[in-house]
Amino acid sequence: MFELEIPIEKKFNMLSQIQRASHFEWLRAAKELCPDVSEMDLVLKFWEIVGHDTAKGYLKHIDPDKSLPRQIAENFVFSSQSMGEDAELIEGKDEKEAFAQHVGCPWFEWHQRLDKLDQDQAGCDKWLETFVADINKELGTNVKWKTVKSIPNGDEVCLRRFWVD
Repeated sequence: MFELEIPIEKKFNMLSQIQRASHFEWLRAAKELCPDVSEMDLVLKFWEIVGHDTAKGYLKHIDPDKSLPRQIAENFVFSSQSMGEDAELIEGKDEKEAFAQHVGCPWFEWHQRLDKLDQDQAGCDKWLETFVADINKELGTNVKWKTVKSIPNGDEVCLRRFWVD
């Protein structure tokens, strides 16, 4: 039997790109089956569903007695790093604030290549909106978030702020 020796990192990178490609293939199929539904509506619904599932996963790793903005930002960064993205946690001024920063984003590259940049930040923001809302609902909290900087808008990074008043 012929077996290629593919380094694990290369396999991971290939699978990450296949996963992103699958998103756009799904979108094309959904649009062909539902031509009267706008692509943006499909994209936003997709990321809303992903956000609900993301919140379920994040809640398993959140201690309600510790800083929620930091834990949400940490989970967001962990998810991003797990998918091969260049993300980092940035501490806020105190425990009531934390930031997640992406220096580069393969999702941006895909959206740019496919001329769908309008869907990039919109999808990411819908995902964030949904998982933060679900976490707040489950824990009875009021963590807020905001996209401070965005690569699709011409910034060098994507920067999200998470905070409580």
